[in-house]
Amino acid sequence: MVIKKRNLSIAYGLLTVLAAQLFLVSAVYAGEFFSIKDGELERPTGYREWVYVGTPVTPNDMNNGKAAFPEFHNVYIDPKSWAHWKKTGEFSEGTILIKELVAVGSKAAVSGNGYFQGDFLGLEATIKSARHFPDEPGNWAYFSFSTPDHKSLKASAEAFPAEACNACHAAAAADDFVFTQYYPVLRSGKGTGEEATGGVSSSLE
Repeated sequence: MVIKKRNLSIAYGLLTVLAAQLFLVSAVYAGEFFSIKDGELERPTGYREWVYVGTPVTPNDMNNGKAAFPEFHNVYIDPKSWAHWKKTGEFSEGTILIKELVAVGSKAAVSGNGYFQGDFLGLEATIKSARHFPDEPGNWAYFSFSTPDHKSLKASAEAFPAEACNACHAAAAADDFVFTQYYPVLRSGKGTGEEATGGVSSSLE
């Protein structure tokens, strides 16, 4: 009987430790999805597990060979901010959007001619935070982890000067410095609650 009680105590102790570890993981997961150290944004990880919102592309072929952004942009939003967006239709404090830059690869497939993704070229991010960026327009800051040769990524990045990005976003973005007009997931998910998850409504809007 003593041995059984001892085994139960050990098992209880292990479960307590495990529960504490899970709580810590959950607490981190429920907080900000980014870390800023010494004024620089540390490169986020795990973003491919976030909510994918779309992939715009403005290829050189359609812009006289001089597109400002000729690559695909795979864009993700962190789950916490997505939950707030679909509930309220607003981007919350701490929202982070990640943009993977991908080259235009093949222009032919078994399905026909088109634009198909090639190799990864870089990684960028934008964050809305009054706490971290109180002086930035809209409290949004923009970052790039891409190296000049687009062959690797930097471990951290400084925010671009406000004039480099904010003015364009302020003038042309449909919602709070974000170009939601080009992302149907964000458009249809704005303040729509459960319908934002997909398949709930019979509407294609």
